[in-house]
Amino acid sequence: MDDKELIRRYRLDRAGIMFVTDLIRDTLTSPTQRRNAIAPELKVITTLRYLATGKMQQCSSDDLGLSQPSVSRVITQTITFQLDIPTSQAQKTAFMNIACFPGVVGDVYVNKKRYHSINFQVVFSADYRIVDIVAKWPGATHDARILAESGLRHLFEGRRIPANCHLLGDSGYPCKPWLLTPYLRPDQGSQLNYNRAHKKTRAVVERGIGQLKRRFHILHGEVRLAPGKVCKVITACAVLHNICKARQIADPPTDSRADEEDDEEYPPQGRDLSQSANPYRARFTNLHFM
Repeated sequence: MDDKELIRRYRLDRAGIMFVTDLIRDTLTSPTQRRNAIAPELKVITTLRYLATGKMQQCSSDDLGLSQPSVSRVITQTITFQLDIPTSQAQKTAFMNIACFPGVVGDVYVNKKRYHSINFQVVFSADYRIVDIVAKWPGATHDARILAESGLRHLFEGRRIPANCHLLGDSGYPCKPWLLTPYLRPDQGSQLNYNRAHKKTRAVVERGIGQLKRRFHILHGEVRLAPGKVCKVITACAVLHNICKARQIADPPTDSRADEEDDEEYPPQGRDLSQSANPYRARFTNLHFM
């Protein structure tokens, strides 16, 4: 297949597939010396096909030569990836260029589905790369608890992230010196200016999620795996999304239904944890948005 067809089927080109394979080759190489051991490359493209389509049956009927039980074992073995969070000045500058909101290194978001699901917290950079993801909580878990239990909070509050670096979150989060949320009932002037810039800058996370879901259709609906495996699937999709970004592999065609979730009132009403009198946010607002 040429690269165009490989990207359509597996979301990565030939060089990208080999890059991913080499990253986890040691994990995927079978210790057995049997002649019919499944090659690491085949394990990778089988998993990529599953993540791209969300259909395990597609993998076994896609001329890959694997049985359904083999496909299941391969996917379980392959979905093992990790992420790191960058805090460079370039990230601050990129976010600043969106709506003049200073000091931002990421947008944080938690999905809010109203059915049995895994609730995942994700942070996007200004160039739509995922810099942190937590995918392990039941769908009913509140945003604030996920944040409180996350390594992200320990990084910021342990001062392992430089000063004057901020995340943006919605009003479902508690406002903190490192996590800035919108005013629930902004006054005219600086608070309204702050909210407008906050909304425009935070649109990055909505578009980023849209790109992730278009690239990996498995994230669109029901995943028929055990919850622990679903968590690994979500994280694997996040890392593969970043690899596509780093290798400049084109995004799938736009689907407006998956790309924007910006029709709701901003900030959303009735679930404010943002501590409207937060003194740090007040000083920040008066300094930058007067």
